[in-house]
Amino acid sequence: MAKADSGGAGVVRMSTSEGTEMASQANAYFREQIEKRREELTTAIASAPAGASKAPYLELLQEVDSALDRMDEGTYGICPACHDPVEKERLLADPLTTMCIDHLTEKDRRALEHDLESASKVQRGLLPEKILWYGDWHVQYEYRPMGLVGGDYCDLIAPKNGDGKLVFLLGDVAGKGVAASLLMSHLHAMFRSLAGVGLALGELLETANRVFCESTFAGQYATLVCGRAARDGEIEIASAGHLPALHVREGGVKQISATGLPLGMFLNANYEVGRVKLERGDSLLLFTDGISEAQNPDGNEYGVLRLSSVLGERHRWAPKELLGACARDLERFAAGSKAADDQTLMVVHRAEVETRAIGE
Repeated sequence: MAKADSGGAGVVRMSTSEGTEMASQANAYFREQIEKRREELTTAIASAPAGASKAPYLELLQEVDSALDRMDEGTYGICPACHDPVEKERLLADPLTTMCIDHLTEKDRRALEHDLESASKVQRGLLPEKILWYGDWHVQYEYRPMGLVGGDYCDLIAPKNGDGKLVFLLGDVAGKGVAASLLMSHLHAMFRSLAGVGLALGELLETANRVFCESTFAGQYATLVCGRAARDGEIEIASAGHLPALHVREGGVKQISATGLPLGMFLNANYEVGRVKLERGDSLLLFTDGISEAQNPDGNEYGVLRLSSVLGERHRWAPKELLGACARDLERFAAGSKAADDQTLMVVHRAEVETRAIGE
């Protein structure tokens, strides 16, 4: 039976038999990807202009065939130097890779570092502006990946006209590093495409879940909170297995809990939509488990209750000040302990007076 784990995105730890099945499914996915690349290569070789050098294509084709041979021999994904498995995230980025990071040449290490820096720039380019105003909605977030790239996902999608609703999203892809960042980019493109279709919020998540299931392999999933904020202060909100959103209001903090399964777990999943009215001065805080599961030197977790206590004393605070208070309290708690996961916070705040709308 799967057991709960403290890893990213509410990751579940699999039993030995489940892990073997997952590895088999992963190899099936890699074989499919490699065979597709072989087909494209052979087409490119056959259609190359007369006189053009085919050597680069033939060399790459040889690498593809070697990868397929390793699959048949049962040695695919095993580093020939140390005989340990190659990092799965590296295989996801390049199914032809053979060496684990510890045994790369210095030249290959520098090339990998350059690729990671480039990927980091691309990923940060997908993030929305850190501060957004829409009517009296004031939104700000803080995004801190554990490494150069991360698997936390956040986005803000303003309507093209002043009468629509502001869409806000925050999520966490299972896993870390390059593989998680690739899925984060996938989520970004998917929701950017679906947000303007005019679907109801529950249908939006159901459609996104189906697309995510059909375009990833087993074991890849993401938790997510998605909301739509109207000009009158009402928020529609739905969760795909994510941590509770925290409604900071007069008199305390209320948790808005998960209402559905993570994206990518099951093809047919339903998502209930809740509604909450934010009065002027109220805020909604979203966060990933890199915040709630951060540990101090004694191994104790920060927790949702401590985060709520920080928020409860700060009703009517602007997003920048609220984010700062949360960050400072987390730093005091961690007492220098290194973050073990990506950390993202987002504050959706209804200002005291209406300010301006995009385009106004």
